[in-house]
Amino acid sequence: MAATISCHLSSVSSPESAPLSSSSSHSRGAKNLLRFPSVSVSTPAIPQRISCQAVSSAPPSSSVNLKAELGLKDFLHIDDFDKETIFKILDRAKEVKALIKSGERTYLPFKGKTMAMIFAKPSMRTRVSFETGFHLLGGHALYLGPDDIQMGKREETRDVARVLSRYNDIIMARVFAHQDILDLANYATVPVINGLTDFNHPCQIMADALTIIEHVGQLEGTKVVYVGDGNNIVHSWLLLASIIPFHFVCACPRGFEPDARTAKKAMKAGVSKIEIVNDVKEAVKGADVVYSDVWASMGQKEEAEYRHTAFQGFQVDEKLMKIAGPKAYFMHCLPAERGVEVTDGVIEAPNSIVFPQAENRMHAQNAIMLHALGL
Repeated sequence: MAATISCHLSSVSSPESAPLSSSSSHSRGAKNLLRFPSVSVSTPAIPQRISCQAVSSAPPSSSVNLKAELGLKDFLHIDDFDKETIFKILDRAKEVKALIKSGERTYLPFKGKTMAMIFAKPSMRTRVSFETGFHLLGGHALYLGPDDIQMGKREETRDVARVLSRYNDIIMARVFAHQDILDLANYATVPVINGLTDFNHPCQIMADALTIIEHVGQLEGTKVVYVGDGNNIVHSWLLLASIIPFHFVCACPRGFEPDARTAKKAMKAGVSKIEIVNDVKEAVKGADVVYSDVWASMGQKEEAEYRHTAFQGFQVDEKLMKIAGPKAYFMHCLPAERGVEVTDGVIEAPNSIVFPQAENRMHAQNAIMLHALGL
């Protein structure tokens, strides 16, 4: 019986307790996702947040068995894989990146293969990086936009999964509801890659990890400070911290903390030092990386004005980067709202690695797809 995640919107209150913190060096805990009780709070609710919990779901045995027999793998959450596998994928990303950058065009592991790309929400980087990467390695990718399928409305997700599996070798989906990616994986007989959900964004964090290794020299032992909303990016960072040891800090306004179950799960793993704090200036001291994202993600634009007020003091500007220290790099998953969550000067500074980070989406995803297809 597989563990899946049920997500729904609910109000989040500002906790009155001390910031969440965890630091330990013993081995990783169990992989069951999000099995922690809700945190009880009493202060007034402000924004709507995503609440996720594990539920039992028995996928069609034929789909699961067929993928296993063929050595095919889904890529849905970072912590579905152990430390050794994550680093194996990252090493493969470096190798394939070097081939592509050298002009090598005879390495075509995806030759004769097709990928269906489902986009319930648009994205320049996700589409171009997947489509270009798959093409450079010999394959053909098909873009299916919001009006092409209307998954879950015009046609049930389980039917979409089974039909596309008969046409294609792999499916990538960028959707809103996390349950949609789980349903696709449950019913598809080909690998399913999570291109983003409201809950997490594992491909982005793999690209981020690759970028940190290239610029800092290593991921293990580094201090990564995320400044802003405790969103899907933060959830994937937390899941990465549950399998690879580093110091992760999420500095966010009260009421905008990441999902409590996900944070507690990562802390309970005892692999990394993890902090959820509200003091941004203290948080960035000694950082190897300061990371930012938009304050209002897609689907939250009606909250933009409210969020701009709530996030005052959380802009990454030159003064904050100076507090972080001279060795700190700046990262942003893009698109950025310059002058809002980050200043133009910070993005354009010599220590900004935003655009190498964006490029690495393609290289990390190529390696993820090679791993998923057993190549």
